[in-house]
Amino acid sequence: MDSKLWFRKALSLCLSVAILATYTTVALAVSGKTAGELTVSGIGANGEAPFVLVNGEAAKSGRSIFSSSTISTPDQASAVISMGKVGQVQLAPNSSMTLSFGDTGITGGLNAGSLTVLGSSQPVIVNTPDGKTLTLNAGETASANGARAQADDDDHGGGKAWWALAGILGAAAIVIVWTATSSNDVTVGGGGTVISPNR
Repeated sequence: MDSKLWFRKALSLCLSVAILATYTTVALAVSGKTAGELTVSGIGANGEAPFVLVNGEAAKSGRSIFSSSTISTPDQASAVISMGKVGQVQLAPNSSMTLSFGDTGITGGLNAGSLTVLGSSQPVIVNTPDGKTLTLNAGETASANGARAQADDDDHGGGKAWWALAGILGAAAIVIVWTATSSNDVTVGGGGTVISPNR
């Protein structure tokens, strides 16, 4: 009976060591690489969900994107790559880019199409096929031919919000000037006879 008890204890100890070793190996195998998340929007073929190509493989929304991946969008789909606090970029339809990112920022080679920076903790460095290097901030767009554009943003003047604010301030100024220059005579009712109930 003692031998069965020792056997069970030895078997339990071996199983515990095996489980501990397995989980320790799995924990060590996890890389510390920053990953992004892909969101695809647009029209897919035959009523299916739209997809883009990541390193030559079809990828749909929700796929993880790692640094040095090449993302290519078809003519009816665009892709947003969200890299957490590092930033977020959008590839327009018919675009291709090799995207590199880490904790310090985002860089990439734009091979075709255009890229828009939706948000970034650091400026995004984009290299184009003609050898240009562009530095983009949030709201700016670069195309593969080296052209860059800035988003029409209310913060840069000329937006609709600016004109609405100017209209409201102008109307307020007119009311103030009219009130200041008009006489203070206010006539309420007519000039009739007042009859008092008590005489």
